Amino acid sequence: MDGLARQTRRATGTFPYPHQAAFFLNNPLRRLTGSHDRAARSLELTGSERVLELGPGPGYFSVAIARRLTTGRLDLFDIQPEMLDKARHALDRAGCYNNGFHVGEADAGLPFDDDTFDVAFLAAVIGEVPDKPACLRSLHRVIKPGGLLVFREGFPDPDRLSVNELRDLAESEDFVFQDAGGDRWHDIVRFRRLPLA
Repeated sequence: MDGLARQTRRATGTFPYPHQAAFFLNNPLRRLTGSHDRAARSLELTGSERVLELGPGPGYFSVAIARRLTTGRLDLFDIQPEMLDKARHALDRAGCYNNGFHVGEADAGLPFDDDTFDVAFLAAVIGEVPDKPACLRSLHRVIKPGGLLVFREGFPDPDRLSVNELRDLAESEDFVFQDAGGDRWHDIVRFRRLPLA
């Protein structure tokens, strides 16, 4: 599997997790850990928010997030249409239909209006983005003032960013550090968009 990931990285230069290996991400044994629910809880959703999930892959976290949005909306943005198709199927199977699906590169500008989202969530994605500052600038534009930006980084992801690296990146783009938590395998790092609402 590492060989497939390395070949994809060399061929595309964008370092996405290969959609052909998505079954590893949606492994039922992985769900036994409850990490998808813990990550969704970290978003502090009340149900009416508009949420952006950047790089959702096959929808491992998407279903847990969408189930918390009783009147809100989840928009998924990924470089790979195949991953969005897998996420769409996962959300449909779960009966979650108030979702949007968007294809593009995270550092090329997000196709949303200013101040659209209450929350943006990135799980093991930012390390794969070639121009990370451009991605953060775009996120700052589309997240509402005071809105929440949440990163989930985990071992053994070879592109994992540390809490300090995330702070350097996000704080330089006018996000303010809120907190960091998790366990020995995963970090959940949260920021608020300046200016605070």
